[in-house]
Amino acid sequence: MYPEMRRKKQALSEAEVVAILERNTSGVLGLNGLNGYPYTVPLSYVYMDGKIYFHCANDGYKMKCMQADNRISFCIIDQDEIVPEEFTTYYRSVILFGKAHLISGPEAVAAAMRQLIAKYSVDFITEGEAAIANIGNSLTIVELEIEHISGKEAKKLMMQR
Repeated sequence: MYPEMRRKKQALSEAEVVAILERNTSGVLGLNGLNGYPYTVPLSYVYMDGKIYFHCANDGYKMKCMQADNRISFCIIDQDEIVPEEFTTYYRSVILFGKAHLISGPEAVAAAMRQLIAKYSVDFITEGEAAIANIGNSLTIVELEIEHISGKEAKKLMMQR
């Protein structure tokens, strides 16, 4: 069902994949667009309990796409170093496939927001708690349930270990 990695020797371990998910701050969400074209959008996220979480507006094209078809892909580029003299790139990345679910309930929304605040605004926890208290229904939390995940790195990076 999911594409098989062609160069399996360059696959990252599960621990390396998780480390990439935890340390990075942005990824690209891939959705099935309403017009038949793929729709990709960069976004900030947090990895928590084996899932990806992000917040977004309650409406808009991204939300409409997820409501029409919740199948997603998500990609994180951990390293992208161009090596001109070798005509290559030293890369490391993760891609996952799964389903997007809208999170409801004030406790679940607050828990995800606390994780996002801890990741992106660690020096503003008190202010973040005040913002959480005032959220109401002004935003949506999306949970990406991971069905398949893989990571890969350039051959040279693999050999440097």
